[in-house]
Amino acid sequence: MDVERRSALAGLLCAGFAGFAGITGFVTSSPAAAAAGRTARAAAGPRPPAALLGEEIRRLPTSRKALALTFNAAWDVDGIDTVLAELRRRKLPATFFPTGEFAEAHPAAVRSIADAGHGLGNHSYSHPSFDDLSTAERADEVREADAAIRAASGTEPLPFFRFPYSSTTPESIADVNDLGYAAIEFSTDTNGYLGPQGGMSVDQAVERAVDAFAPGAIIQMHVGSNGAGVVLDAEALPLIVDAALAGGYEVIDLRRFLEAGAALR
Repeated sequence: MDVERRSALAGLLCAGFAGFAGITGFVTSSPAAAAAGRTARAAAGPRPPAALLGEEIRRLPTSRKALALTFNAAWDVDGIDTVLAELRRRKLPATFFPTGEFAEAHPAAVRSIADAGHGLGNHSYSHPSFDDLSTAERADEVREADAAIRAASGTEPLPFFRFPYSSTTPESIADVNDLGYAAIEFSTDTNGYLGPQGGMSVDQAVERAVDAFAPGAIIQMHVGSNGAGVVLDAEALPLIVDAALAGGYEVIDLRRFLEAGAALR
C-alpha cells in the first residue's frame, strides 16, 4: 500500500465517513498476498472481501429487505443538485460512479458528492467498452479514473468498479479484481438516462426500479441528461424511495459490504 493511500484511508477511518457511523472493519490484503498477486493494483485502499470478487455483482449478498441506490455520472451535472437535495432530505446514502473525465470536467460536482458523505466508485476514465481493451489498457482506465476522482473529491474512492455499458467478461472482471476492485453492476437500470427523446418517462423509470425490488437489489440511475436537459432519474428518485419504504425496504450504503463478513443477514 503506498503512503498516500495509507494516509488517506487512515483519515477516512478516523473521520467515520462523514456521518455514516456504522461503516467500519475494512478488509485489506496481506503483504504476502499483495506481493504474490496484486503488483498491478491501481488502488491499495480497502480491499473488497472475497464474497464480492470473482464475478460481477448484480445483487448484494443479503436476505434482508434492503436495496442500494447508485448513480452513474459521465455527462452533464444537470441532476446533481436535485439528487443530493433529495438524499439529504431523506437522510439516505447512495453510491456515485463518475468517470475520470467527468471528475476532471466537473470537480465541484464530485466534491459536493463527497462532502455530502456519499461513496464514490470508479466508472473508468473515458467510458470505453472494456471488451475491446487489453489488460494494460484496462488498468490505465482504472488508474486514471481513480486519480481524477481522488483529486476532484479530496477523498479516497471506494474499491468498487462499474463497467461502462455494463459490458463484462470473465477476463475483464479478473483484471478489475486484480486492481483491487469489486465489479459492482446493478439489478436494474431505470433507463431514465434515455430521457423523453428516448421514449422514457418518470413513471416508466419508477416502474423499472420497483419491478426489481428484492433483497440486495442494486438500482442504477444517472445524474445527467445525456444532452437533453431533462433528468428523469432526478425526478423519479422521490417516487422510487417512497415505493421502497412503503414496501418495507431499507436503503443501505454499499460501504457496509466492506465490513468483515460482507453480508447483512
